[in-house]
Amino acid sequence: MPFHIVLVEPEIPPNTGNIVRTCSVTGAKLHLIKPLGFSIDDTQLKRAGLDYWYDLNIQMYDSFQELREKFPDNRFFCATTKAQNSYAAFSYREGDFFVFGKETKGLDESILKANKESLIRVPMLPDVRSLNLANSVAIVLYEGLRQLEFPGLR
Repeated sequence: MPFHIVLVEPEIPPNTGNIVRTCSVTGAKLHLIKPLGFSIDDTQLKRAGLDYWYDLNIQMYDSFQELREKFPDNRFFCATTKAQNSYAAFSYREGDFFVFGKETKGLDESILKANKESLIRVPMLPDVRSLNLANSVAIVLYEGLRQLEFPGLR
């Protein structure tokens, strides 16, 4: 699996369901950081993820720090509207993590400070708040896959 997707405290079941589907069709591994704003048994989550939910090995963590400690040698790129650099400004490698925050607040300031050299943003008009989480994940993940020439995908 070339990339990892991390959702820190996701709140909206259909977004996570759509991300499950995106991870499933690309081979990305999904990591969820608690607390979740929904139950894993949520009907909307299952509907959005369709039958892809069962094809994916999803890892759950009690904190972002727990995840970082498990993967100390990997690179973590944190998506935020506060970043100066576009997601396309970096060269990605297999094993990189793309980290996304909760829909209503984004990533905690402590995560942003700890990863200040690898903050990324999806460019958008200045007067809008943010792009949908599931869309942001797909945009960033597919740029990483494009850079690696879509390994294993046809």
